[in-house]
Amino acid sequence: MKKNILIKNAQLVNEGEVYVSDLRICGERIEKIADSITPMSNDEVVDASGLYLIPGMIDDQVHFREPGLAHKGTIASESRAAVAGGITSFMEMPNVNPSTTTIEALESKFKIAEKTAAANYSFYLGATEANIDEIKRVDPTKHCGVKVFMGASTGSLLVEDPAALEHIFREAPGLIATHCESGPVIAKNLERAMSLNRPLVAADHPVIRDTEACYASSSMAVGFAKKHGTKLHVLHLTTEKELSLFEKGPITSKQITAEACVHHLWFCDQDYTEKGNLIKCNPAIKAASDRDAIIQALHDGRIDIIATDHAPHTWEEKQQEFMAAPAGLPLVQHALLTLFDHVKHDRMSLAQVVEKTAHNPAIRYGVVDRGYLREGYFADLALVDMGTPCAVTKENTLFHCGWSPYMGHKFSSSIASTWVNGYLVFDGQEVQERSLNSKRLAFSPV
Repeated sequence: MKKNILIKNAQLVNEGEVYVSDLRICGERIEKIADSITPMSNDEVVDASGLYLIPGMIDDQVHFREPGLAHKGTIASESRAAVAGGITSFMEMPNVNPSTTTIEALESKFKIAEKTAAANYSFYLGATEANIDEIKRVDPTKHCGVKVFMGASTGSLLVEDPAALEHIFREAPGLIATHCESGPVIAKNLERAMSLNRPLVAADHPVIRDTEACYASSSMAVGFAKKHGTKLHVLHLTTEKELSLFEKGPITSKQITAEACVHHLWFCDQDYTEKGNLIKCNPAIKAASDRDAIIQALHDGRIDIIATDHAPHTWEEKQQEFMAAPAGLPLVQHALLTLFDHVKHDRMSLAQVVEKTAHNPAIRYGVVDRGYLREGYFADLALVDMGTPCAVTKENTLFHCGWSPYMGHKFSSSIASTWVNGYLVFDGQEVQERSLNSKRLAFSPV
């Protein structure tokens, strides 16, 4: 019989407050939160004095590479890295092989996750210019949304025809999440770069995929969403200019929301000199002024959510010359740690980290009974040690690809424990395979 877990003397970070409290887990859910809870005979007591207890991160944008790209990662491998980083739920993207463009393919991924995922899970249906009938079959209570790649994908997942896009925005049930970069602008920039008659390098990436490429696409998406009343979530903003498209204020009143990703809050174009293709990603990491503007937008509410866009590739793939090297970074294991470093340097608060990584994803997607420290909610929790540093090494990196863009960095904090549905799945050192108890996310869209 599973014991209750009584977490004593933790500093709870929840709903804008930080306060010392006890929390008891009974079964899969939080049973009680109180100043002082007396242990019972069936309680396993965890002394969390000096540690911070937060709702686990809900990462609404990951690429776990299964099916078809298992040499880069799998739902099993990447979700284990995620729980080691305090991420307790993920929503995974459709650009696998074959692409997830039918409801049958979508449901087959749920079956894989049911057997192998360490964290709670959901999956997006990918939009094409020809699968509107499949899009109409999306169930907003069972599926997290429809992903539209506006100018940054290949094959059928690339949707740039304005008539097809408008049809999708008009007919899609539930939420649309977009990757916004303009293919024609990128093509023109690439032609200009290649005319320089020199080998292109990683530092050329934000020139090819520049501010105008992003703004042309994101402004189109926002325009369609306003015209048709679409629930739109624009993923991974990278430019100061795009921020003008989004409203300030709390997420609860918004039809259109925006997101930033942890690597765009950390790196800037000056880092290409050292990191090269290791930080090549789409949209591109841009100027320090763009990064700083996005951080500021977290404070006024124009940026509602922080996610990862975790997208692993092998070390060998990343060592190719720039044009051949794939775009994407492995991030889930260290995402929260990057944010706690921002907290240390007063760029954001702990309450803001929790709001942007747990509360707001739960609100935007209507995730049922998750994203908060509340009695009756699922016990998806991370215990954070803000005083014990964590150095990123090859030996302690859990991604299947075996590397991290933060290799060699020592973060100021560490994840002491992660619970998913009331079960300890990471003890600060190892993933607890016998305790894995992930579930399919359920949604109550508003």
